[in-house]
Formats: sequence, structure tokens, C-alpha cells
Amino acid sequence: MADHGSHPGHGVLLVPVPMLEPFVLERHRHYDEAYVSSDPAFVHAHVTALGPFLAPDQVTDEVVAALDEITCATAPFDFTLRRVATFPNGIVHLLPEPDDAFRALTAALSQAFPQCPPYGGAFPDPVPHLTLDGLSDAVSESSTRQAVGPWVPAACRAERLDLAWYEPHRCRVLRSWRLGGGATASA
Repeated sequence: MADHGSHPGHGVLLVPVPMLEPFVLERHRHYDEAYVSSDPAFVHAHVTALGPFLAPDQVTDEVVAALDEITCATAPFDFTLRRVATFPNGIVHLLPEPDDAFRALTAALSQAFPQCPPYGGAFPDPVPHLTLDGLSDAVSESSTRQAVGPWVPAACRAERLDLAWYEPHRCRVLRSWRLGGGATASA
């Protein structure tokens, strides 16, 4: 389902969506148990704000200060997940509505960290989304819509930004920021 690449690990700045965690966690378990986190702070269901991001040893005081500034300037925001769609690469996902706050957050992060273009620069206008599944002989957009039905529509609130680390058997939250300000916590 998720493209974790062939490298040993990568950081991602993400907005957790706990309401969809039961569905997304089950899909992670189905596809790749190595990417199921035992960290209680880690939320598999998320909307990516910027990824890939920096490795833990690259998260300097200056990086933290820049993230502090961006998250303090970003008020918590509400969004709804109801519309299922499929990207040309077969990733079935939910689209947050409205998506302008996600786009603004990604733009601010991209400007602060130009060395980390969204999705490695693969998409000129990245679409905010929550990944649900991938098309296959057994999975269609319609079957995914039906399977996720008990969880959507979901009225959600973005309240934090997590720096998550993805590595087989070591997925975890490295640090979190409350949107609108507040202290950071590191793992």
C-alpha cells in the first residue's frame, strides 16, 4: 500500500487522523507488518504535510525552531473526509475537504525546507490525501469505498504536526508540535 522505498528509513511531517486509524492500521498489517508501529504516539492514518523529510540526525535546533515558527503560525483546522478517489498510480485515498489549510501548511514547510520537496518533487501540485489502499485484482475504488464506509464521512480536526520516522520495525514519532503554538515533545 505505502511506498516506503528501498532506503533504510525516512522522515515524514504528517497530520495524524486518529478517527481513521482502525481502518488504516488494518491495511498496514495486511500489507507490511514491518511498518506497523508499536509507538503509542504513532498514528498510521495521516495526511502528509511534507515527505520525505530529514533524518533524525539532521533535525538540528535550527530545524526545530523553523518548525516551531510554522506550527505556531498554523491554527488548528477542521476538515471532512468523505470523498474516495484514486491516483493514476493506483493509490486509493480520501480527499480532505476543504484542503486549503493542508496546502498552506505544505507550502510553508516546502518554503522553509527547499531541500525536501513534497514527494521528492515527483508531483508539481501535490494533492492532500489520506491513503487507504492500492488497486489490485482484489481491491478497487468501489470495494475500498464500501470497506471504509463505517468510518466516513469523518469530521476531523488537525491539531498537531508529527515528525514520524518510517523504518522497518522502527516506525515511531520523533517529535510533535501542537498547531497554533505550544511546547514540542521529542521521543
